[in-house]
Amino acid sequence: MELVVLNTSGKETGRSVSLDEAIFGIEPNQHAVYLEVKQYLAAQRQGTHKSKERNEISGSTKKLKKQKGSGSARYGSIKSPIFKGGGRIFGPKPRDYRFKLNKALKRLAKKSVLSQKMRDNSIIVLEAFNFEAPKTKEFINLNNALGFEGKKALYILPEANKNVYLSSRNLAKTKVLTYNEISSYDLVNAGEIVFLEGAIEKFQENLRK
Repeated sequence: MELVVLNTSGKETGRSVSLDEAIFGIEPNQHAVYLEVKQYLAAQRQGTHKSKERNEISGSTKKLKKQKGSGSARYGSIKSPIFKGGGRIFGPKPRDYRFKLNKALKRLAKKSVLSQKMRDNSIIVLEAFNFEAPKTKEFINLNNALGFEGKKALYILPEANKNVYLSSRNLAKTKVLTYNEISSYDLVNAGEIVFLEGAIEKFQENLRK
């Protein structure tokens, strides 16, 4: 399986890169993708939600009426959950929503997303490029040359590049990451995936481990 390498004008360079069938050509496992996306989103939650129970409410603990003889319910203190301003029964408490997944499943999830994107023709390989200075306009021109107007695009770099990152930072639908920062959520969330020529082999090597 091969993909042609494009230049920054969106034209073919005459070169191509080899893609591993075991990464870009498998039958997608949707449940593995679901689990890793769920893990990613769960890790973003702060988990600081909290409500007070009756023992944490300020108020009198005096019994409101005698136990028997009133002809109505038996009430405790004003802090009871049945009264306005009382404590909450089984309310939320601070917690950590993160959970673990094994590495094999996370690799399977990435392979599944990439294989589906490959079927949808949503993966391209771009020759290495750089900007002399951070220029958002230059990145917009690059997106336009590749036909990404109005589309979400994920650029995967072989190494950190400050000028490229800063040039893309103000573009809401464009994201730039290095090959070892990628999660399945990033791949799923992207409409188009752009591997820089030097990143594709490093990324494949990571998934073979």
